[in-house]
Amino acid sequence: MFFGTITMLILYLILKYILSWITYFNNLDPRLGDSTWRWSYDYHVIGERDISDLDDKDFIRLRRKKNKIITLMYSVVMIMFIASMSLLSKILLFFTS
Repeated sequence: MFFGTITMLILYLILKYILSWITYFNNLDPRLGDSTWRWSYDYHVIGERDISDLDDKDFIRLRRKKNKIITLMYSVVMIMFIASMSLLSKILLFFTS
């Protein structure tokens, strides 16, 4: 139970760190928007090709970095959910026995 609590605390600190990176990326270019929880595929760039580096290399690469950190955020949230269910089951077993 002690290690589960420590694990949840560490995962929470990692999540806060990741969220600060997402905020940082959002502030670098206004075209990325202020969204924290969604990937940024639907924001238009100059020109017709949105998926290649040919139109706006800096923006496309920034958007890809933001999308990677958002994927990492979802992974940490999923691990936190699984860890919280494990911790909750241990707490319930402790109090019922």
